[in-house]
Amino acid sequence: MVMKRKSVKEIILGFGIKKALHYLDSDPEKNIPRILNWLIRIDKEGKYVGKQAKLILSYMDSKYNNWYRLVKSLYTDIDDEVRKKLFENFIVNGVFLGGKRQNKARKKYQCNVPWAILLDPTSGCNLHCIGCWSAEYGNKLNMSFDTLDNIITQGKDLGVYFYIYSGGEPLVRKKDIIRLCEKHRDCAFLAFTNGTLINEEFAAEMLRVKNFVPAISVEGFEEETDYRRGEGTYKAVEKAMELLKRKRLPFGISCCYTSKNTEIIGSAEYFDYMIENGAKFAWFFTYMPIGADAVPELLVTAEQREFMYYQIRSFRGSKPIFTMDFWNDGEYVKGCIAGGRRYLHINANGDIEPCAFIHYSDSNIYEKSILEALKSPLFMEYHKNQPFNSNLLRPCPLLDNQGRLAAMVERSGAKSTDLKNPEDVRSLTEKCIPAADRWEPVADRLWEESHEEISWDGCNGCNRCSGCNGCMMDEIIIRKNEQ
Repeated sequence: MVMKRKSVKEIILGFGIKKALHYLDSDPEKNIPRILNWLIRIDKEGKYVGKQAKLILSYMDSKYNNWYRLVKSLYTDIDDEVRKKLFENFIVNGVFLGGKRQNKARKKYQCNVPWAILLDPTSGCNLHCIGCWSAEYGNKLNMSFDTLDNIITQGKDLGVYFYIYSGGEPLVRKKDIIRLCEKHRDCAFLAFTNGTLINEEFAAEMLRVKNFVPAISVEGFEEETDYRRGEGTYKAVEKAMELLKRKRLPFGISCCYTSKNTEIIGSAEYFDYMIENGAKFAWFFTYMPIGADAVPELLVTAEQREFMYYQIRSFRGSKPIFTMDFWNDGEYVKGCIAGGRRYLHINANGDIEPCAFIHYSDSNIYEKSILEALKSPLFMEYHKNQPFNSNLLRPCPLLDNQGRLAAMVERSGAKSTDLKNPEDVRSLTEKCIPAADRWEPVADRLWEESHEEISWDGCNGCNRCSGCNGCMMDEIIIRKNEQ
């Protein structure tokens, strides 16, 4: 695939945004509101960052506001050149230029086109966490540097400038990850990592390339983390966070909440400690019983999931850290983001999967291009069926909607990508049905409660009139009109 050159419009727009970002650094406290207003003006329809800019701007009046403190900390706590490079790659390339290219591709090919690609450089890992499917593979599966490079090149042709590594433990492939950062300096890279392989040498490389951010997996405090990840893991994580903070490098945390640790992960004490350690974002996942070594007992109860629903929303108004819950935040992203709608997953064997938690595929990167995979039967099943529920607090076709995943897999002819213990999709679904049944009435109650006081006048975020990329108002209005 030949890389597309940027158009004259893209070059001019990119140049303008870069100038604006550099202008910020002269006096960020004074200029942040000005830049937000400028972003709102150039994104009048709210397709890219206009809505987010309006939201942030509304919180910038008070210096004691948590969002103000978070934005300000990006200038006081993060290396200047690293921040500039990441802002440029995220905002200029990933959001504006990439977003426009993605939208064109969606219209042209009539399929999903992702904003991010999640890929596994290796199945190898230096830990053996309880309930982790990747532990089944050992270190047998690896994608070469050339394959990884080709995936990124293909992605950029479609407008994708954000790449996330998982595994296995991606930092087993440190050297290749840094080489990819060097070669694709216009991209932003993130890795879900256990953090134990972050050392002085790698921190120095991160400072040099400037476009790599770790999301350190942590299960709570020492007892909870070491329970799943092994003795000594938590202290290694603390050491890694101390190093990154000292080097003024951005990082976040990745938290899997289970029946054993939900109350800890959702506590103010835990949030405050991670913020104190330097984390700027926290991504939350609920445990999924994938693979032969899965532990269904780790699935959260409906009460625990509701607890996280309220806790994260509460902390968004009080804690200076950006949070995202990939299940409970379905209403903000119109349900499931997998299947190429906002991201897809390529495992270490090259299988192109709709989701990191859905190990079924009808495409492989060694046989098909990314675009061909997006137009394959399995990905088109996602495209046709999303969102999977009008209640966007039930976004997942596996965990929240009984039988939806199984039906799509069977219609598409997709096969299990688990090379060691292929899992029948009906068997997988059966493990999740009890949790789905218990969550359904809770989610329905929360959905009704959270939208009953919404104002319906003057909405300009409906998919039917502005083609927005995230507003839920169209689904809500339909439900309101039916009542």
